[in-house]
Amino acid sequence: MFRGPPRRSFAILRPRNHPLPPIYRQVADGDELGTSSDPHGRDRSMSILEAVLLIADEPLPIRKLVQVTGLADATTVRRLLDKLQAFYDADGSAFELEELAGGYQLLTRPEYHRWLTSLRKSQQDLRLTPPARETLAIVAYRQPIMRADIEAIRGVHCGETLRLLMEKGLIKIAGRHDSLGRPVLYGTTKRFLQVFGLKSLKDLPNVELPGERPA
Repeated sequence: MFRGPPRRSFAILRPRNHPLPPIYRQVADGDELGTSSDPHGRDRSMSILEAVLLIADEPLPIRKLVQVTGLADATTVRRLLDKLQAFYDADGSAFELEELAGGYQLLTRPEYHRWLTSLRKSQQDLRLTPPARETLAIVAYRQPIMRADIEAIRGVHCGETLRLLMEKGLIKIAGRHDSLGRPVLYGTTKRFLQVFGLKSLKDLPNVELPGERPA
Protein backbone atom coordinates (compact mmCIF):
# COMPACT_ATOMS: atom_id res chain seq x y z
CA MET A 1 0.00 0.00 0.00
CA PHE A 2 2.76 2.42 0.83
CA ARG A 3 6.00 3.44 -0.76
CA GLY A 4 9.30 1.83 0.27
CA PRO A 5 11.32 2.33 3.45
CA PRO A 6 11.17 5.70 5.16
CA ARG A 7 13.71 8.18 3.92
CA ARG A 8 15.30 10.29 6.57
CA SER A 9 17.91 13.02 6.70
CA PHE A 10 21.35 12.24 8.15
CA ALA A 11 23.51 14.89 9.82
CA ILE A 12 27.05 15.23 8.42
CA LEU A 13 29.89 15.60 10.91
CA ARG A 14 33.27 16.99 9.82
CA PRO A 15 36.29 18.57 11.60
CA ARG A 16 36.23 22.32 12.02
CA ASN A 17 38.00 24.26 9.26
CA HIS A 18 37.89 21.20 7.01
CA PRO A 19 37.11 22.37 3.46
CA LEU A 20 33.69 21.53 2.12
CA PRO A 21 33.44 19.37 -1.00
CA PRO A 22 32.71 21.17 -4.30
CA ILE A 23 28.97 20.62 -4.00
CA TYR A 24 28.89 23.05 -1.04
CA ARG A 25 30.79 25.94 -2.68
CA GLN A 26 29.52 29.32 -1.53
CA VAL A 27 29.83 32.69 -3.21
CA ALA A 28 31.01 35.83 -1.38
CA ASP A 29 28.91 36.90 1.61
CA GLY A 30 28.52 40.36 0.19
CA ASP A 31 26.18 39.12 -2.54
CA GLU A 32 23.17 38.00 -0.53
CA LEU A 33 21.07 36.91 -3.48
CA GLY A 34 23.52 37.59 -6.27
CA THR A 35 24.91 35.46 -9.03
CA SER A 36 28.09 33.48 -9.31
CA SER A 37 30.22 32.30 -12.22
CA ASP A 38 30.13 28.87 -10.57
CA PRO A 39 26.85 27.25 -11.74
CA HIS A 40 26.62 25.28 -8.49
CA GLY A 41 27.73 28.03 -6.12
CA ARG A 42 25.58 28.75 -3.08
CA ASP A 43 24.86 32.35 -2.16
CA ARG A 44 24.53 33.14 1.52
CA SER A 45 20.74 32.88 1.55
CA MET A 46 20.77 29.46 -0.03
CA SER A 47 23.49 28.27 2.33
CA ILE A 48 21.43 29.34 5.34
CA LEU A 49 18.37 27.56 3.97
CA GLU A 50 20.38 24.42 3.25
CA ALA A 51 21.88 24.41 6.76
CA VAL A 52 18.41 24.68 8.34
CA LEU A 53 17.08 21.82 6.22
CA LEU A 54 20.13 19.69 7.02
CA ILE A 55 19.53 19.61 10.77
CA ALA A 56 15.70 19.46 10.70
CA ASP A 57 14.24 16.14 11.88
CA GLU A 58 10.83 16.82 10.37
CA PRO A 59 9.34 18.61 7.35
CA LEU A 60 9.40 22.40 7.79
CA PRO A 61 6.51 24.49 6.38
CA ILE A 62 7.36 27.46 4.18
CA ARG A 63 6.30 29.92 6.88
CA LYS A 64 8.67 28.25 9.34
CA LEU A 65 11.54 28.41 6.85
CA VAL A 66 10.87 32.13 6.33
CA GLN A 67 10.88 32.68 10.09
CA VAL A 68 14.04 30.67 10.84
CA THR A 69 16.16 31.84 7.90
CA GLY A 70 15.10 35.49 7.97
CA LEU A 71 14.53 35.45 4.22
CA ALA A 72 12.22 38.02 2.66
CA ASP A 73 9.09 35.98 1.99
CA ALA A 74 7.62 32.65 0.93
CA THR A 75 8.27 33.36 -2.75
CA THR A 76 11.99 33.76 -2.07
CA VAL A 77 12.12 30.54 -0.07
CA ARG A 78 10.29 28.55 -2.77
CA ARG A 79 12.63 29.89 -5.45
CA LEU A 80 15.68 28.87 -3.43
CA LEU A 81 14.21 25.43 -2.69
CA ASP A 82 13.69 24.82 -6.41
CA LYS A 83 17.23 25.97 -7.18
CA LEU A 84 18.70 23.83 -4.41
CA GLN A 85 16.89 20.74 -5.68
CA ALA A 86 18.19 21.47 -9.18
CA PHE A 87 21.73 21.53 -7.74
CA TYR A 88 21.24 18.14 -6.08
CA ASP A 89 19.88 16.66 -9.31
CA ALA A 90 22.67 18.11 -11.45
CA ASP A 91 25.42 16.90 -9.09
CA GLY A 92 24.01 13.39 -8.74
CA SER A 93 23.84 14.05 -5.00
CA ALA A 94 22.70 11.43 -2.48
CA PHE A 95 20.27 14.06 -1.18
CA GLU A 96 16.97 15.39 -2.45
CA LEU A 97 14.30 17.80 -1.27
CA GLU A 98 10.82 16.38 -0.76
CA GLU A 99 7.53 18.07 0.05
CA LEU A 100 6.03 16.01 2.85
CA ALA A 101 3.24 16.50 5.40
CA GLY A 102 2.84 20.18 4.59
CA GLY A 103 6.54 21.02 4.66
CA TYR A 104 9.93 20.43 3.06
CA GLN A 105 12.64 18.04 4.23
CA LEU A 106 16.14 17.17 3.06
CA LEU A 107 16.27 13.40 2.59
CA THR A 108 18.61 10.73 1.35
CA ARG A 109 17.54 9.18 -1.95
CA PRO A 110 15.81 5.77 -1.67
CA GLU A 111 18.60 3.90 -3.49
CA TYR A 112 20.98 4.57 -0.56
CA HIS A 113 18.62 3.32 2.13
CA ARG A 114 20.20 -0.09 2.62
CA TRP A 115 23.59 1.44 3.49
CA LEU A 116 22.08 3.79 6.06
CA THR A 117 19.67 1.63 8.03
CA SER A 118 22.43 0.31 10.30
CA LEU A 119 23.02 3.90 11.46
CA ARG A 120 19.39 4.42 12.37
CA LYS A 121 18.52 1.64 14.78
CA SER A 122 15.56 3.67 15.98
CA GLN A 123 13.80 2.92 12.70
CA GLN A 124 13.17 -0.56 14.04
CA ASP A 125 10.58 1.04 16.33
CA LEU A 126 8.43 1.71 13.25
CA ARG A 127 8.27 -1.88 12.11
CA LEU A 128 4.64 -2.94 12.02
CA THR A 129 3.08 -6.37 12.17
CA PRO A 130 0.64 -7.35 9.39
CA PRO A 131 -2.37 -6.72 11.71
CA ALA A 132 -1.00 -3.28 12.59
CA ARG A 133 -0.43 -2.41 8.92
CA GLU A 134 -3.95 -3.56 8.09
CA THR A 135 -5.45 -1.50 10.90
CA LEU A 136 -3.39 1.55 9.90
CA ALA A 137 -4.55 1.21 6.29
CA ILE A 138 -8.20 1.14 7.39
CA VAL A 139 -7.74 4.26 9.52
CA ALA A 140 -5.86 6.05 6.73
CA TYR A 141 -8.51 5.40 4.07
CA ARG A 142 -11.66 5.63 6.21
CA GLN A 143 -10.79 8.38 8.69
CA PRO A 144 -12.28 9.65 10.84
CA ILE A 145 -13.42 6.20 11.89
CA MET A 146 -14.69 4.55 15.09
CA ARG A 147 -13.03 1.53 16.65
CA ALA A 148 -16.26 -0.45 16.16
CA ASP A 149 -16.13 0.16 12.42
CA ILE A 150 -12.47 -0.89 12.24
CA GLU A 151 -13.28 -4.10 14.11
CA ALA A 152 -16.26 -4.74 11.83
CA ILE A 153 -13.96 -4.55 8.79
CA ARG A 154 -11.16 -6.63 10.31
CA GLY A 155 -13.39 -9.07 12.20
CA VAL A 156 -11.21 -8.96 15.33
CA HIS A 157 -10.72 -6.72 18.38
CA CYS A 158 -8.33 -3.85 17.63
CA GLY A 159 -7.95 -2.03 20.94
CA GLU A 160 -4.35 -3.08 21.57
CA THR A 161 -3.35 -2.46 17.95
CA LEU A 162 -4.83 1.03 18.02
CA ARG A 163 -2.97 1.78 21.24
CA LEU A 164 0.30 0.63 19.64
CA LEU A 165 -0.24 2.82 16.56
CA MET A 166 -0.95 5.80 18.81
CA GLU A 167 2.25 5.16 20.78
CA LYS A 168 4.21 5.18 17.52
CA GLY A 169 2.63 8.51 16.62
CA LEU A 170 0.96 7.21 13.45
CA ILE A 171 -2.68 7.71 14.49
CA LYS A 172 -4.48 10.03 16.89
CA ILE A 173 -7.91 10.70 18.34
CA ALA A 174 -9.50 12.94 15.71
CA GLY A 175 -12.77 13.72 17.51
CA ARG A 176 -15.91 11.99 18.73
CA HIS A 177 -18.87 10.48 16.91
CA ASP A 178 -22.36 11.87 17.51
CA SER A 179 -23.82 8.43 18.29
CA LEU A 180 -24.72 7.12 21.75
CA GLY A 181 -21.77 7.29 24.13
CA ARG A 182 -19.87 9.58 21.72
CA PRO A 183 -17.15 7.04 20.84
CA VAL A 184 -13.78 8.41 19.76
CA LEU A 185 -12.82 8.73 16.11
CA TYR A 186 -9.35 7.83 14.86
CA GLY A 187 -7.30 9.53 12.16
CA THR A 188 -3.71 9.61 10.97
CA THR A 189 -1.06 12.12 12.04
CA LYS A 190 1.47 14.33 10.25
CA ARG A 191 4.07 11.77 11.31
CA PHE A 192 2.17 9.17 9.29
CA LEU A 193 2.53 11.35 6.19
CA GLN A 194 6.22 11.90 6.92
CA VAL A 195 7.03 8.23 7.51
CA PHE A 196 5.32 7.06 4.32
CA GLY A 197 6.52 9.92 2.12
CA LEU A 198 3.17 11.57 1.42
CA LYS A 199 2.40 15.24 0.82
CA SER A 200 -1.21 14.72 1.92
CA LEU A 201 -3.82 11.99 2.23
CA LYS A 202 -4.71 12.64 -1.42
CA ASP A 203 -1.44 10.88 -2.31
CA LEU A 204 -2.60 7.56 -0.86
CA PRO A 205 -2.62 4.91 -3.61
CA ASN A 206 -5.87 3.28 -4.66
CA VAL A 207 -6.11 -0.07 -2.90
CA GLU A 208 -8.74 -2.61 -1.92
CA LEU A 209 -9.22 -2.60 1.84
CA PRO A 210 -9.83 -5.76 3.88
CA GLY A 211 -13.48 -6.76 3.71
CA GLU A 212 -14.14 -4.81 0.52
CA ARG A 213 -15.18 -6.27 -2.80
CA PRO A 214 -14.12 -4.77 -6.12
CA ALA A 215 -16.78 -2.64 -7.74
